Amino acid sequence: MKTKLSLLALTILTTGCATTTQQSSHWNYSGHEGPEYWGSLDPKYSTCDKGVNQSPINLTGFIESDLSPLELTYKPGGHEIINNGHTIQVNYQSGSKLGINGHYYELKQFHFHSPSENHISGKSYPMEIHLVHADIDGNLAVVAVMFEEGHENKTLKEIWNTMPGVAGNKSGLPSVVSVDGLLPINREYYRFNGSLTTPPCSEGVLWLVMKQSITVTKEQITKFTHVMHQPTNRPIQPVYARPVLK
Repeated sequence: MKTKLSLLALTILTTGCATTTQQSSHWNYSGHEGPEYWGSLDPKYSTCDKGVNQSPINLTGFIESDLSPLELTYKPGGHEIINNGHTIQVNYQSGSKLGINGHYYELKQFHFHSPSENHISGKSYPMEIHLVHADIDGNLAVVAVMFEEGHENKTLKEIWNTMPGVAGNKSGLPSVVSVDGLLPINREYYRFNGSLTTPPCSEGVLWLVMKQSITVTKEQITKFTHVMHQPTNRPIQPVYARPVLK
């Protein structure tokens, strides 16, 4: 069953910030505003503590399933890059779609975490990208891809060349980029039901984690972590009875 996210959650996920009429408490990845305190920082964040389908998770105990292929019809659309203090986010123009089982979501933005938030069979990766999609009812689907150290990624290089170094800054990208350059060739994936990995931690998010990783250089990872000044991953959350399909 799909669960429509709150307007605040959808606004944060698609724009990177709350609107002036939806101000919420500041949160961080460390200290007294870190993940262990999120649920008590603001009543809107209570799901961070009380939720039972929280993300990220360690993907393991897989259940064999006949998962439908993902229909990824992405056009070049990355046009604006934002440093929101928690991640580097690229906003996407309309027209790029994710289809699964005949249900369609539009790509709104993608952003990065280092180290990875999700683990696969206990393995953490140096970086993870989240492609955030929303359907016409506001339900979210996230496609996640793991990055490993290796060859340079040309699409990431193009994005990083315009990366704002100061929280709160944003700029237009010199040319529109395609997220296709940040996806693996093999599109097989794992599937589970989860949540936002940042406050308000709203549940009802469909997670699609690519099995195959892509490579980026150590320098490309370091450039992101230098700008963020701290790890940007929420700790692994309990899976409970959720199935992880493959």
